[in-house]
Amino acid sequence: MNTNATQQPVPLIQLRGITKAYGEGATAFLALKGVDLAIGRGEFVAIMGPSGSGKSTAMNLLGCLDRPTGGQYLFMGAHVEALSRDERARLRRRYFGFVFQGFNLLARTSAQENVELPLLYRGEPAARRHAAAARALEAVGLKGWEHHTPAELSGGQQQRVAIARAIVTEPAVLLADEPTGNLDTQRSHEIMELLARLNSEQGITVLMVTHEPDMAAYAHRIVRFVDGLVASDERNPNPAQPGSFRPAPAAAVTGTKAR
Repeated sequence: MNTNATQQPVPLIQLRGITKAYGEGATAFLALKGVDLAIGRGEFVAIMGPSGSGKSTAMNLLGCLDRPTGGQYLFMGAHVEALSRDERARLRRRYFGFVFQGFNLLARTSAQENVELPLLYRGEPAARRHAAAARALEAVGLKGWEHHTPAELSGGQQQRVAIARAIVTEPAVLLADEPTGNLDTQRSHEIMELLARLNSEQGITVLMVTHEPDMAAYAHRIVRFVDGLVASDERNPNPAQPGSFRPAPAAAVTGTKAR
């Protein structure tokens, strides 16, 4: 036995031959047809593909929101596919944060209270909730906005609150499903730069579904789904860096001449 051989690190997430069927018998639809995928700690992975490719189904399985029909899903070496619904819920609360295209904020509730919700569900004491929410809001650039309601915030600020809510529990994995889908170009890049910083500075593993190449450009890897299978899995040699986006001049947008 070669004791000098370098041991490969165990992936944080590993999918082996994952299938997912909806319905039964002749009318069953196979959304995933045997997906193999490994994701290491601290990676930033963009998942792309056309509608019906299986990318959103895969995201739901990765986030323990659903369970596969067949195959193995290992998270930190544990077989997730064998867990009960309650066990998956506990895993989800402990290790995963979620950001969606819709901000899903409570309308009459302040930014601080929205961010505290996951900790409230955990039964954390009020003082600990307040302190953790304040830190999360500061991390996303919203210090001083704690008492504003969603109606008093821009779309980009609302998505920042949603991200703060997702990271307030200090998750190992942040799952973002079209996080810039409701935002304009500049706000979209601001959110992507924030996700990139959370990944690089806090070591949070980021898995993001997007159909926009400009947003996927921030990821370290780009995985493309086609017809329920991984069609390609490529490293991005030059991920977009925070601060690299430059808005187009007003003349380019309006068609008027620059003065």
